[in-house]
Parts: sequence; C-alpha cells; structure tokens
Amino acid sequence: MVTKESRQKVRVKKHLKIRNRFAGTAERPRLAVFRSNSHMYAQIIDDTVGKTLVAASTVEKDVKGELKKTNDVEAAAYLGTVIAKRALDKGIKTVVFDRGGFIYQGKVAALAEAAREAGLEF
Repeated sequence: MVTKESRQKVRVKKHLKIRNRFAGTAERPRLAVFRSNSHMYAQIIDDTVGKTLVAASTVEKDVKGELKKTNDVEAAAYLGTVIAKRALDKGIKTVVFDRGGFIYQGKVAALAEAAREAGLEF
C-alpha cells in the first residue's frame, strides 16, 4: 500500500533544504515567514547570534485591529508593510527572504511584495 507523506512533513523538509542554502547575518538578516490556518508571522533574524531583531504577526492587537480577517491576502500584505517599517526603524534595509517551505504564491508572495514596496530590499 502506498502512503502519502503529510503536507506538514513535506513543508518542513523543504524548509530545511532552504535553510541549508543561506543564513541571516548581522549585515543581511533573514526574513522568516510562517503561516498557520488562522494567522501569519514574520521575523527578521540574525542567525550568527541566534537573535530575533524584529517581529510582527497578525496576533498582535494593533495589527489585528486594522484587519477584517487575519488569514487572507490583505492581512499578509499589511503584515509585510508592518515588518518592513519596523525593520527600517531599526536600521535594517536588506534581508534574505525565507519562505519557510511554503510555496511562493498567495499570502507569502503578498507579504514579500508589500515588504519590498515598503522599502526592504531582497
């Protein structure tokens, strides 16, 4: 009997392959994206010291207050602008984009495009 590997296991395996190719540094940290069924999370991480420099998510009160839903493309785009503004306030201009094993379309692509339009370079 042929069994199919779960989508979660496939995503984690893809994420590990992506993470082997690059890491965030102090000059160019990593913009990591995670999405669940109900929320999205974005972090800018310096992997050399293992520290999160900037974080934003749709769980936060001020972000959630601006949104009708927390799990659609508009929410992802808004989260992209929020994370970009916070990064620019901390002096971070260029990042490496880590899609977290998710396919680059829909919510993940909307977050990335909004972050680019708000001033982040990647």
